[in-house]
Amino acid sequence: MNGAGAIVSALKSAGVTRIFSLSGNQIMPIFNACLDADIHIVHVRHEAAAVYMADAHAQITGEIGVALLTAGPGFANGLSPLYSARAAESPVLLISGDAPVSGDGSGVFQEMDQTAVTRPMVKLALRPMTSDALTPDLARCIRTALSGRRGPAHLALPFDLLNAPHTASLPSQQAFAPIPNPIPEDVAGDIAARIVSAERPLVLLGPQHTRSRSAERIAALEAACNVPIIALESPRGLRDPALGAFAEVLARADLLVCLGKAIDFTLGFARAPAAAKTADIIVVDPDSDLIERAGRLAGDRLAVATQADASEAMDALISVGSRHADSEWRSEVADAVEYRLPIATDCARAHPGHVCQTVDRILANSSDPILICDGGEFGQWAQACATAPTRVINGVLGAIGGGICYALAAKLARPDATVAVLMGDGTAGFHFTEFDTAVREGADFVAVIGNDFRWNAEHQIQLRDYGQERLIGCQLSSEARYDKAAEAFGCHGAHVTDPVTLDAALAHAFAVDKPACVNVEIESVAAPTIARGK
Repeated sequence: MNGAGAIVSALKSAGVTRIFSLSGNQIMPIFNACLDADIHIVHVRHEAAAVYMADAHAQITGEIGVALLTAGPGFANGLSPLYSARAAESPVLLISGDAPVSGDGSGVFQEMDQTAVTRPMVKLALRPMTSDALTPDLARCIRTALSGRRGPAHLALPFDLLNAPHTASLPSQQAFAPIPNPIPEDVAGDIAARIVSAERPLVLLGPQHTRSRSAERIAALEAACNVPIIALESPRGLRDPALGAFAEVLARADLLVCLGKAIDFTLGFARAPAAAKTADIIVVDPDSDLIERAGRLAGDRLAVATQADASEAMDALISVGSRHADSEWRSEVADAVEYRLPIATDCARAHPGHVCQTVDRILANSSDPILICDGGEFGQWAQACATAPTRVINGVLGAIGGGICYALAAKLARPDATVAVLMGDGTAGFHFTEFDTAVREGADFVAVIGNDFRWNAEHQIQLRDYGQERLIGCQLSSEARYDKAAEAFGCHGAHVTDPVTLDAALAHAFAVDKPACVNVEIESVAAPTIARGK
């Protein structure tokens, strides 16, 4: 067996059945070996798309998501979504072809210190130096990605090692398993007691533990402790429209229990006015540097800080089962999160909120609905007005453009699901050619493009900060027909210019047996900023 065969055999042993990739010289041995291992390669149109798809696969399945990129520019194309996957806490394995070890330092084709580039973006970056080191390093990368705060790992594969004999034993399945990091029983008991004694406690979770990704565990913790639980995963932090008026109740909480939730900008740094000056803070985190940061930001308000896995901490609190007595506080938090502002009805074109509400109604009556929300102003309307048990958004870093890729991976992961992706016309341009991939893969999702002919997020910033006369560089073509472009790839396309026809156009798009693109001309309005009594 050569190195490439060993890598693919080890991936198979780790449970990998699908890899997202774009072909290239240095990874052809891996492609060849996948044929014998029956691992399906989803062949994409851009390397960044492969990493976005691996991210969505990881979020939706909880498994490792694998992206395979060739060296040089191919590798570099995947860096932006790799950075996003880190903030989204997604267990992604980026495998990249690399220049041969035998040519190190000689200026061979596409020679680059890849791991030096990725190291700040991933949990672990390795480049094996011998063929027999390939599979142990692969196992270490997968195990690291799945352990603690989940996140990406990178394995650079020198081309000569892929073709060299591999004589070492393959890793056992246990070599890929997450590393346990339980919370001490006495610490869990202390935290539970503090929750019970607080008047207005909140449990805060990070992207790894959204309701899409940890629904059963969250429900069990809510039932056991009778405490409000909120996950934060938006680049808009406390202005996340999906959280309604949550910022108002956060400011009133007297105890913040951060289970794997980093104290950062999304939480207003847990300082006033975002959080009460007198609120105690508990931090349970697998990363020592984030515990240290919490100490710096919280000061003497940090009541408990311990290094442990957030999932295991949640399970420990469920086992303790100490319930907070005040259900009214839990209801108050829920009411704040569900609060929404009314949507204007006097619009010439479709209001973005109404478009998203229409999609929401369709998903509510669909089997296994999955909602994908990309970034930008229309993406924020989507997050405010549409929901589903499984949701993937553009992530804490606020990247845009991955929506079509997320939707494709979601449909492949759950073939019987009803998948909708909501995105603006600016966002649509990043990876529109992946409609071709969707057709080739038989991934039937519905993409709804809210089209206001501009980069509206930046337009709104310029309008607010500089004035109408200083608008520049935000306009897009009003003649662009995204529906026709999708049709050219073999998809269903629809163009909605009259709000009256919206319902019928969407219903038909969800009914057709092919990927669909619904291009809806919308009013260009700012994303909602939700606050009660204002």
